[in-house]
Amino acid sequence: MSVVLTISALRSQAREGAVAAKVRAQVDDLIRKEDRNAKPFWEVKLRDGGDALALKAWNSSSNFAVCEELERGDTVEVEGEFSIGSYGLDAQRWTMRYLTKDEEKQLFEGDAETRAVNEADFASVTRLVESIREPRLSALCRTFLAEFGPRFRRAAAARNNHHAFRGGLLRHTAQMMISADAISGVYPALNRDLLLAGTLFHDSGKLWEMCPPENGFEVPRELRGELLGHITIGIELVNSLWRKIATEEWKTLHPASEDIRAHLLHLVAAHHGELEYGSPIEPKTPEAIALHYIDNLDARLEMIFTAYKKQPEIAPGVRERVWALNVSPVNALPAWEASGEDTTGA
Repeated sequence: MSVVLTISALRSQAREGAVAAKVRAQVDDLIRKEDRNAKPFWEVKLRDGGDALALKAWNSSSNFAVCEELERGDTVEVEGEFSIGSYGLDAQRWTMRYLTKDEEKQLFEGDAETRAVNEADFASVTRLVESIREPRLSALCRTFLAEFGPRFRRAAAARNNHHAFRGGLLRHTAQMMISADAISGVYPALNRDLLLAGTLFHDSGKLWEMCPPENGFEVPRELRGELLGHITIGIELVNSLWRKIATEEWKTLHPASEDIRAHLLHLVAAHHGELEYGSPIEPKTPEAIALHYIDNLDARLEMIFTAYKKQPEIAPGVRERVWALNVSPVNALPAWEASGEDTTGA
């Protein structure tokens, strides 16, 4: 019996040869085309929580009639023999059926590994938020998680390049907050509480710019996100929550509340690092500089790790070019492991 695999796992296994498997996914796009002989066929793009797959249903196959009934957003299971060809991952002799309600629910929640990663990431973010001692930043971050936790857990960090999947924003933010916490120990002069809060909010506008629906993987384009962008929306969110939770007691605290808010807003505004990359201001504080490079580091590492999984080799140890990195990644050097043998010659 064929096993159910994610598209990403299937792609990885298919590099070693043909794989008989099942894939559960959502219909992302459905286009009726014609071949060079004017014969119709369907091109079906399927998407799960981490990858996408395109299949063709020729008019001579039974799948053609199945695709005639399909609609975007349908959830299906495809069973067949998958392999990597000249056009990427493809399937031969495949069949398709609709998912049951329970199977659909499980698809959107992700497989066991995906659910475990999401839970661990949210736990990391929550733990670090709870460690913030500055009362105003603590209240602001806790309010954000309480009000927008579910949306935060499903938003993507991008449409392409890095963390471009359901739950990608949480993954990106959790890893950045862990890095921010670590770097604060190396540079004690950094304001740890401010850096953690800035990291949490830096991409918070993507909750409205890049958030798939509860039952979907596609990242829609919404008017607010298109017109304002995530930096502007993030600034608006910080200001809105700040006004909502501010108390009279805050006026007696030091540093002044308005100074803290201004510094936090600067982190959100400056995190892209340069004007040409979309930030309205360049980093002018230690925390803003740290945040920019932590963000860039996490994004670039995610892209190269993804390349190892998805990009084919064009030479031994060399992967196909990743345009966002502007390089052809070279396979990483394995970590040293003790063999148990004495190689010193002693």
